[in-house]
Amino acid sequence: MTPALAQDQAGIAGVLEHTLQDALRVIASLDTRAVACATAPQAPQALSRTGTGFASALADFNARYAAGFAASAGPRYLGFVTGGATPAALAADWLVSCYDQNPTSGIDGSAPDLERETLAQLRELFGLDNGFSGAFVTGATLSNFVGLALGREWVGEHRGLQVSESGIAALGAVHILSGAPHSSIFKAASMLGLGRQAVETLPLLAGREAVDIAALEARLAGLQGEACIVVANAGTVNSVDFDDLAAIGALRERYPFWLHIDAAFGAFAALAPAAADRVNGLSEADSICIDLHKWLNVPYDAAVQFTRRQDLQLRVFRNSAAYLGAPGATPDFVHLTPENSRRLRALPTWFALRAYGRDGVRDIVERCIRHAQRLAAHIDASPDFVALAPTRLNVVCFTLRDNAEGAAGEAKVQSFVMRVRDAGEAFVTPTFHHGRWGVRAAFSNWRTRDEDVERVWLALKAALPD
Repeated sequence: MTPALAQDQAGIAGVLEHTLQDALRVIASLDTRAVACATAPQAPQALSRTGTGFASALADFNARYAAGFAASAGPRYLGFVTGGATPAALAADWLVSCYDQNPTSGIDGSAPDLERETLAQLRELFGLDNGFSGAFVTGATLSNFVGLALGREWVGEHRGLQVSESGIAALGAVHILSGAPHSSIFKAASMLGLGRQAVETLPLLAGREAVDIAALEARLAGLQGEACIVVANAGTVNSVDFDDLAAIGALRERYPFWLHIDAAFGAFAALAPAAADRVNGLSEADSICIDLHKWLNVPYDAAVQFTRRQDLQLRVFRNSAAYLGAPGATPDFVHLTPENSRRLRALPTWFALRAYGRDGVRDIVERCIRHAQRLAAHIDASPDFVALAPTRLNVVCFTLRDNAEGAAGEAKVQSFVMRVRDAGEAFVTPTFHHGRWGVRAAFSNWRTRDEDVERVWLALKAALPD
């Protein structure tokens, strides 16, 4: 054992105490540090031959990198629908590394049982029945990937073959129909060999990001009984719009398609009585994507995928190796997920649900909705901004009043967003919605308070061009 490693092993209590104090310093700074900033690239250092030990490494990290990290765990980081980490989830994430489990198999411990219990609690949280099985994955992108992989296998089943055995060449073209698909749907189609061009975007309802059901039915009829994949949205990126999930599900009585619902953060609408009707029909899905490091406020990375067809999931992801064993009646997760090696990302979710329960999660969701409505009221009353979409849930989508279209409008929005960032009080992201460049402010952090919304509003006004 090298001297540096031996020193840290002998002083592990000091290492962890030092980490605790540094972590508490970071958490205490979230209200005052810059939410985001532009950083100069660091000159890379060469690999150390002997190592310097933890204390020296931490000092070097703080001196060279820490100040440039975004305060994405804080209350005014409103980009990318990023949640924070509640105290129970944060502490549990430390335990994930302490126990260092690979819950891929139950041959050596109970970690997979905890994951199954957590999945059952999530089914209950979102109102899903026991016909759904699931697994933890890294995020919405991989959850959508798994859902489309199962849809691809299902289409193959309708064509009399197993794609998981015969390969994509034997399958031929697959149609993926959606109204306003998230960018990760195109990425998943590419990774699955279906191709980005397989994703067909269909007409939307006027002024909405929800698919026109009549247009969807017409396209399905045009396929003349050919099996396909339909991706429905439960919460779009720009305006948190919802497709009519029940109406789409009802179309399966007449047309053969795999229904994948991208409910990355919109699934949490089920917890807010005023918005719960928007996810009516969620249980009609064949597969569902839900992201947990958004509104559940557990640390990155954590999402779940659910499906009614675990048999197809076993076909696609089964791992054949003597030391891993056969799937059995209760398959190990090694046979259900893209990764063989997986961290126990279910543990922070288990702790969050145990510590705060349904009421705690609902409180976070409802407070974020109120914060979004508060900011939207400022936008609507302002002579300097204009809403690009109704604030349906937790995202405010707006632009500068009289902003031009095209490249000029994009440049103006990008400049505005950078001024907001550089001032350090808030972080918002640019977007493109219904032909116009605009700004998104997404509320999903448990720490955000009314006074934070007011600070964000002042930051937006201060960043207006002269």
